[in-house]
Amino acid sequence: MSAKGKLRQAGLAVTREGFTDSLTGLGNRLALEDALLQAQAQAQESAGRGSPAPALLLLDLDGFRDLKKSLGHAAADQILMTVAMRISSAVGENDVVTRLGGDEFAVLLPATPLARATAAGNRILAALEADIDLGNETVRCRASMGLRVAEPHQAPGDILLEADMALEEARAEGRNKVKNFDPATLLARQLQRQIVGELGHAIDSDQLVLYYQPIVELATGRLQGSEALVRWNHPEHGLIMPDRFIPIAEASGLIAKLGRWVLRSSVAQLATWRRDPETAHHDFTMRINVSAPDLQSLEFVDDVRDALSGAGLPPESLVLELTESAIIQNNELDRYTLMSLHRLGVGLEIDDFGTGYSSMGYLRKLPVDHVKVDREFVRDLGKDETQLKFLAAIQQVIRSCGLDGIWEGIETAEQAEALRSIGCTSGQGYYFGRPVPGPEFTEQLKRQRAWPG
Repeated sequence: MSAKGKLRQAGLAVTREGFTDSLTGLGNRLALEDALLQAQAQAQESAGRGSPAPALLLLDLDGFRDLKKSLGHAAADQILMTVAMRISSAVGENDVVTRLGGDEFAVLLPATPLARATAAGNRILAALEADIDLGNETVRCRASMGLRVAEPHQAPGDILLEADMALEEARAEGRNKVKNFDPATLLARQLQRQIVGELGHAIDSDQLVLYYQPIVELATGRLQGSEALVRWNHPEHGLIMPDRFIPIAEASGLIAKLGRWVLRSSVAQLATWRRDPETAHHDFTMRINVSAPDLQSLEFVDDVRDALSGAGLPPESLVLELTESAIIQNNELDRYTLMSLHRLGVGLEIDDFGTGYSSMGYLRKLPVDHVKVDREFVRDLGKDETQLKFLAAIQQVIRSCGLDGIWEGIETAEQAEALRSIGCTSGQGYYFGRPVPGPEFTEQLKRQRAWPG
């Protein structure tokens, strides 16, 4: 029998023992894998004639778990049987509909190009939106759907995996939609798995580097300090930015180890600058970012104290930047950590100030010394007088609270001058300098008087 003939029998395969879903009567995962093998064989047989590859639609119901909890198992089973019938009615006679378990269904579309497969997915989603009558009440189901048009010779398991990746993307983008598989998603996942496996080694093997961006006194252009920003100099992928690996470090439990490395390395660099007569400035400070897990660590305060003591630096030379997300819970451990750091004498700063709904409240409740005003406020500066008056009001609030304000995102001389005119004292942004490695920043310190202002 030809591959095409075998594919016609795929629907009959569900009647074989072990290939049938007991609730809906559809094929199960084994039936789908068998049908995928047959569809791939037909695609290879027809490749010379330019026939399209098979397409796989993978879907699950949005919010089904909550429905099951509220309505009970019997109603949930009724919903699943109705969904199975509606999917089967919305596809062609040669398409293979299966239930993979729970509320997850799959539809195999033999020899179907992307546009037609997408249209088929939208027909299914539309069919599922009609009310389901459960007797005592009605419910409405929506679904998210991932689509993968198979590659030649691709294994069924890989097709399923990539359709599932597309399904996850559909859920993340708001659900009730068909999402086609993007190869970039696969590459991102592969890189993420690699990062998790390699990050711990990278911390121990000098693959991490610190870049430094200047904090400048707006009135004079004098360097007041720097913010330390970590990068990963990966031997294969080159320089990886922190937004790629910091979330992975947090999820994998490596964030504490990474944070200690940043703390010790930045403090050691500051000590080197202070000892060198060409770069020594007694009031120059180092800023580092602090994560939520840092505040939850009982060892964090000791880590800060030990790093400063080991480098021979006074506590006030270090400023810890706290995002609102890091302190928003404001629980007992967070408050204890913040008060302990305050008593130690290190500076505490709220980063991205003004973007959170309760940032103003933190100025009164937390022992902070500085606020870094988010770049969004500076971006539109100069377009109208109203914006400058608004920023002047923010600066007045900061000053009235006895705090030091640092304005980030300054990219032009006009922005810097406007902020100076309303009494802003400190700034950060590309106008003053982009983040650079330690040796380059050292040269900037040596050229202190060359800064604009």
